This record gives sequence, C-alpha cells and structure tokens, in this order.
Amino acid sequence: MDIKTLKIQYLEHLEIEKNRSAKTMENYGRYLDRFLQFALRQSSGQAKVLNTEDVTEDLIRQYRLYLNRLKDTRGNPLKKVTQNYHIIALRNFLKYLAKRDIKSVPAEKVELGKQEDREVTFLEADELERLLKSPEGDNLDALRDRAVLGTLFSTGMRVSELCSLDRNKIDTTRGELSIRGKGSKIRVVFLSDEAKEDIKKYIGKRSDVDEALFIRIPKIKTFSKNSDLRLTPRSIQRIVEKYAIKAGIVGKNVSPHTLRHSYATDLLRNGADIRSVQSMLGHSSVTTTQIYTHVTDKQLREVHKKFHNKK
Repeated sequence: MDIKTLKIQYLEHLEIEKNRSAKTMENYGRYLDRFLQFALRQSSGQAKVLNTEDVTEDLIRQYRLYLNRLKDTRGNPLKKVTQNYHIIALRNFLKYLAKRDIKSVPAEKVELGKQEDREVTFLEADELERLLKSPEGDNLDALRDRAVLGTLFSTGMRVSELCSLDRNKIDTTRGELSIRGKGSKIRVVFLSDEAKEDIKKYIGKRSDVDEALFIRIPKIKTFSKNSDLRLTPRSIQRIVEKYAIKAGIVGKNVSPHTLRHSYATDLLRNGADIRSVQSMLGHSSVTTTQIYTHVTDKQLREVHKKFHNKK
C-alpha cells in the first residue's frame, strides 16, 4: 500500500483518535516526510511511489546512519535527541500500520539510540530574586512583565501553556488553576502569593476586553476591539531575555524553560519527592523528570566536599 497515503491517514488518526495538538501533527508529518524522501532517494529514482513492503530493516538502518551524519544549516550534526524524535515518529507510524494489519517492519525492532544527558540550566536563589524584581514601576508593561515572570516560576508551566491562559480562568484568591498541557492532559498548578498579587495588579490596570491573560501592549496605549493581543511564545522569550540582562545574569542562556527548570530544581532541593514534581510539571513519564536529579546530586556533592572530613 502507498506509504504517502498511509502517512496522511496516520496524521488524521493522531488528530481524531489520539487528539494530538496541531504542533505534534506538524512535527510528525515533517519527520515522516524526511524518511519518505530518504527512502525515495535510496530507490535511485526508480520508484515513483513507496509501498510498505519497500520499508525494510536495512532501509531503516541506512536512514539512521543518514540522520547521524546529517548537518544542519550551521554545519552542526543533529543532536541525538532530535534524531530520536525522527525515530519515535517512524516507530509510532509502524505501530499504526501493525494495528491496521498492514505488514511492515515490527516497531519493536526499531530501537532508540542512546542520547546524551540533557543539560539543565537553572537559576540560583539570588539570580531568581534579581530577575523577579527586575520589572520596576507601576505602568502596564512592568506590571505585566512582573506577572509573567512570577507565574512562570511559581507554576513551572511551559511557555505555550502560559500563552494560552485566559484571564477569566484565573482565580487570584485560591491561586489554583487548571491548565491543558501536552497530549491535552489537564493538571493543576499553583500560584505563589507574590504571583497572585502581581496578576491582580496587572489585570486591575487593564482597560481592554481581550480574553487573554498576557497581551501585547500597543505603544500608543489604546486598544482596538478586534485586534488579537495575546502574547506569543517568542514574545515571552524576549521578555525573559530582557530582564535576565537587566538582572545581570551572565553566562547562562535564560529562557522561559529556564524558569521551569528552576521551579523543578527548587522543589527537589527543598525536599519534594520526584513523583510529585513529575505531576506538577505534567511529565507523562518519571524518566523525564529524573533529569533534575543530576542537579540535586551535584548539590549533594558540593555539600559533601564542603563539610566532610574537615580538619
């Protein structure tokens, strides 16, 4: 059967049966297209259409070699984690074929490559304090930015989750809110007292009717009723970068995800168990959360070095 047609049906399956996000489908479509393009090139142009029987274990092995040797636009090799994203998409596609009783390479024969440990960048307590206090003043921009930084750190949410927040869903009294994360999974996150107060002040100063919690503020300070004001992830990124510079944080590439890392690290350093942190971060597997144990292990080594066997 024509793989290109099956790929389209698979993406429709992700959308309808699996309720995957548009971003997930876009990524999976791109990863599978790369495999199909590689497979067609391997056929020396003889095949106009790829069929499932054309996909062999040897073809997949050659594809993995190709990914490992592939260079990006800057001449750097693909990271192991990126290579594995491609293989995960292919493997899940093969599982879909098996579910439909379409003969192909069994998914369990396609193993993921061992990838390097993820580097976790987080902020120390003094850096966090400087960053969170860096938006100064009572104008709308400063109030918004202080609320953005405080919400990111006190909830540990992803930047996409932050952008999707609507102000009528925010309860600044209880300080709890439900957010829809990856895979459309809903979890509860909690606002600190400082974040609740910052959000309250920010919302109280707004004069627009936009439903989004965090919005761009026009330079002329007037709002059009029909304009889409919701901040994008890139806008949030710029806000974080701006105040990281202002706070004098050097030697670290500070992003919204850095605040998520800082949130998890802070919880673990203060005694939270890893399963609770997994739940609060919205990780589907505790394996993902375990990247933070490397951070806390380093802290223990520092304590050991500083206090053990002193004469």
